[in-house]
Amino acid sequence: MMMAVSFERLGRLYYLDPGPYTPTVGTKVLVPTDSGPEVAECVWAPQWVDDDVAGLPVCEGIAADEHLSRDENNRAKRAQARVTARRLIRDHGLPMKVVGVDYVDELPVFTVYFSAPHRVDFRALVRDLAGRLGGRVELRQIGPRDEARLQGGIGPCGRDLCCATFLKDFEPVSVRMAKDQDLPVNPLRIAGACGRLMCCLKYEHPLYQEFQEKAPKLGEAVETPEGPGVVTGHNVPGDKVVVKLTADGRKCACTRASVCGSRQAYEAKYGEASVTAGGAGHGGTGGGLAGEAGGAVPGEAG
Repeated sequence: MMMAVSFERLGRLYYLDPGPYTPTVGTKVLVPTDSGPEVAECVWAPQWVDDDVAGLPVCEGIAADEHLSRDENNRAKRAQARVTARRLIRDHGLPMKVVGVDYVDELPVFTVYFSAPHRVDFRALVRDLAGRLGGRVELRQIGPRDEARLQGGIGPCGRDLCCATFLKDFEPVSVRMAKDQDLPVNPLRIAGACGRLMCCLKYEHPLYQEFQEKAPKLGEAVETPEGPGVVTGHNVPGDKVVVKLTADGRKCACTRASVCGSRQAYEAKYGEASVTAGGAGHGGTGGGLAGEAGGAVPGEAG
């Protein structure tokens, strides 16, 4: 069994083992954290999953009134700390931008996350913040990607940012990935909300690498079911190549298996014999089945 919760509306998802509890969507539950159980909202009710997922934190129960009251108080404290920090930053004239505030009421400790173009001397700011908020204050500078994760937003695809919903770790992304996928190397087209290269460039890159290793190159002469031609383009999601036929200059999209050498070698050796043997059977039905079976093997080999 597995369920998903979120601490903020449309925020990042966290997966839990529901244990003996059966919360529904919208139910407030207790999630174990380093600073103790915190209140989160169930956004995916417990259900069975096919994969054997182990090691998930176990839900600590349904949030009671005292838990909800404590959560509301902590949210108010965080909002107050955010406003106070912005005012003091403006008073000190520091080039800083408050991104998020975390608060642990047991100590109490305020953690203020900020972004800045360079290193900032905020020692005087920390002292003033601690006096205004009545607790210990920690300031942590974060990068553009973490800023986008904390703030959230909508990506170029029209959906919520991956880093703010399900993406746990930032994997390295390079311009080479965009080139391999035939994307325009234009920062406005391949950059995300954080201003860096989009994390989703990493998702389909292995598919493009595998296709380019096995598919015929651009300009290569190939044999297609419609005749000889030259490869002029690739359709990686469709696993096809675009071929310009030599006979009439017409372009056609052929599957990669139909133009690869192993498929053609198989058909040249077994295709005609298989069809002939099948045609001698039950009114040619066996020939069709043999053709399908014969086509399946080279497709895997190709």
